[in-house]
Amino acid sequence: MFISPAYAQTAGGSSDFLFQLVPILLMFVIFYLLLLRPQQQKVKQHREMVANLRRGDTVVTAGGIVGKVTKVRDDNEIEVEIADNTRVRVVKGTVAEVRARGEPVKESA
Repeated sequence: MFISPAYAQTAGGSSDFLFQLVPILLMFVIFYLLLLRPQQQKVKQHREMVANLRRGDTVVTAGGIVGKVTKVRDDNEIEVEIADNTRVRVVKGTVAEVRARGEPVKESA
């Protein structure tokens, strides 16, 4: 009777808060495992694929153009031959797939 209603409501409330917090934390863990982690792995594989491009590789760009790498210009661009005597410069990041690996370039001694 002499205890204020505000004090009576807060007694034992901390354990209820933890039980309410557990499902939210569990949702974040599931979200990370099902969505974020696989996407990070896919980006890492694409980055490695683009870094390993070399002359002679047959590639497909994001726009659907199929061609053969004739020259790696710099860190950002490659030159792709899409038809006889038709070469285009392509940004490396737009390469979607490497269909066939070319032979390693033979350096003359």
